[in-house]
Amino acid sequence: MSDRLTLSLLALLALAMIGFAAVWPQGLGDRSPGPFGHVPIQRTPAMQAALARADARAQQQVQENRAAAEAAKRAAGEKTGPLRLGLHAMPLPIAKPGADPLRAAQ
Repeated sequence: MSDRLTLSLLALLALAMIGFAAVWPQGLGDRSPGPFGHVPIQRTPAMQAALARADARAQQQVQENRAAAEAAKRAAGEKTGPLRLGLHAMPLPIAKPGADPLRAAQ
């Protein structure tokens, strides 16, 4: 294929892509310019209010879960006391060189 034809087709493709990008909605919920497109659902006042309520509920749930986790942690700490492990809390078996490490523990 000749360069004259190839480069002309590439230029036409580039112009078509630029034109398509000009009428396609940009980003999340942005409106297309001019007579194209429609008002996105995310931009309506009712949806904005619903999203704000859902966000507030999620934040409240996170706070409640954190408080419950802290209370459980405190309750567990009061029952058991501090956990203290020394360096030799659990002796480890030492396998001989060339021995099967799984059989050394028996």
